[in-house]
Amino acid sequence: MPELVARLRAWWVPLGLLAALELYARTVAAGSDAIAAPSAALLAWLGAARDGSLWQATWFTLGSAALGLLIASLLGVAGGLLLGLSRRADASSALSVELLRPIPSVALIPLAMLVFGFGLRMETAVIAFAAVWPMLILTRAAVRQVEPSLLEVGRVLGLSAWQRGVKIVLPACVPRLFVALRLGVAIALVVAVTVEIAANPHGMGYAMMIAQQGLDPALMLAWLGWIGVVGYVINLLALKLQGRVARAMGEATA
Repeated sequence: MPELVARLRAWWVPLGLLAALELYARTVAAGSDAIAAPSAALLAWLGAARDGSLWQATWFTLGSAALGLLIASLLGVAGGLLLGLSRRADASSALSVELLRPIPSVALIPLAMLVFGFGLRMETAVIAFAAVWPMLILTRAAVRQVEPSLLEVGRVLGLSAWQRGVKIVLPACVPRLFVALRLGVAIALVVAVTVEIAANPHGMGYAMMIAQQGLDPALMLAWLGWIGVVGYVINLLALKLQGRVARAMGEATA
């Protein structure tokens, strides 16, 4: 019972905010073109779910975010392993990383549009660029924190740098890599929606812009809330996956 009460307590603030917005929309902002009641947004969400537009836009955004995150993870983890294991590679690439990393991902939208046009490839490229840097930096930091004795054992066994990275360093870095993955997931979703709002005529961000341009605040609020729910669910799934991997690694080493 106390656990149930503790879980319900977390809902007090969001439910209170929704109640306040409902009251405000039905009194002070009645008839507004910018504010809608949460109850009206729920009805608009149900309408979008029934006609299929909700699922079509959601799957496009999630698909592009997942593809961009996959590319960023492969490049970021591989690059982080290399830079973490090789001081020479780290020193030679430091300037390039520090010059490219601060570039806002949205600044690449015009270039990506010229190269790829509208659609999945353009959005995926921008997402991958945004997510690769935290993956690379955090992986490099995780590799640097591996016990030097483990690397020395690998050298004594005659393992190559690649074998030491895959068989020793990577398993030791898994808990920290999940921190990078969770950060990358959040970045991928944010950038995907941003690209759709700014340039790409697909996905949840574009659907929200269409609702705004059509002066439909209920549908716009429905999309905004749905994006938040999707991000929350993805974060929960990432936490569950992290917990399962941690338990599996603990059982393997027990």
